Amino acid sequence: MIKVGIIGANGYTGFELMRLLAAHPEAEVSIAASRSLAGKRVAETYPALFGAYGDMTYSDVDLEAAAECDVVFACLPHGESAEICGRLIDGGTKVIDLSADYRYDDVSLYERTYKKEHPRKDLAAEAVYGLPEYERDRIKGARLIGNPGCYVTASVLAIKPLVMSGVIDPNGVVVDAKSGVSGAGRKADVAYNANEVEGNFKAYSVSVHRHTTEIEEKSGAVVTFAPHLLPIKRGILATIYCTLAPGKTAEDAAKAYERYRNEPFVHFTGDLLPEIKQAAGSNCCYIGMTAEEKTNRLIVVSVIDNLIKGASGQAIQNMNVMFGLPETEGLPLVGFHL
Repeated sequence: MIKVGIIGANGYTGFELMRLLAAHPEAEVSIAASRSLAGKRVAETYPALFGAYGDMTYSDVDLEAAAECDVVFACLPHGESAEICGRLIDGGTKVIDLSADYRYDDVSLYERTYKKEHPRKDLAAEAVYGLPEYERDRIKGARLIGNPGCYVTASVLAIKPLVMSGVIDPNGVVVDAKSGVSGAGRKADVAYNANEVEGNFKAYSVSVHRHTTEIEEKSGAVVTFAPHLLPIKRGILATIYCTLAPGKTAEDAAKAYERYRNEPFVHFTGDLLPEIKQAAGSNCCYIGMTAEEKTNRLIVVSVIDNLIKGASGQAIQNMNVMFGLPETEGLPLVGFHL
């Protein structure tokens, strides 16, 4: 049985890890750490976890105790995570970091994006990007994984095959993405109050969102990124506008997506455009597309659950690969729909 620790277990990604791992046949959560909730019962914060975790309490962040785990999931703020993950790695514990601190190949790009110096450049150079559909072989031998961002996962899975196969012009790709409110995390902020969100729909951080540089680095495209906040709890729908390369057609794009044919969690739906309902509650990404002849554009729609494939589910998928388990172990293949 894989002994799991979660640092920052009080947030939504921490909750989702605990929820999913409760049904994992080869892993168990032994530590759920939270500085702000240390000593409080997990079920007081998330009553849904009572059946699986009973009277388990949040512990304080104790790196010596965490080092006894086989793997630690770090669900900490950007910047704070790097140092803690580094100390765990130095002690021989495998780490899956859900912050942005170990996602970038180019550390200077991270520093420009997040406006802070990286404290562990040595480990940043070693860390493996946790997108199994592209990094599976490297993940198998990794001790440190940088788990991708939610918007990034939906965008890169849709764009990268098209760039790799030369189907689209990689310059000037537009990603128009919408996310549920849980993407902002579990915090007291009036902008995410039910009264502000209900019945509203707005764009934010257009062209300056921090995920832009990660999307560009991992997809190989130059991107204009326009995120929006949906008045729903979970899910991301990204509508991506690309210009077809000279001589390329929608049929060529469909062939590019054939690379996902045997992937358990990524499904190409052709001209059947996906919707959030089919992905919410699952670890799946659904990708559909249509072409517009008059503009020579390919319009791709990609959907995921931001908390599962966009965060905690993908982190568990990475854990499964790291430990040689079936990749689908403990992960939902079908969405809630209702």
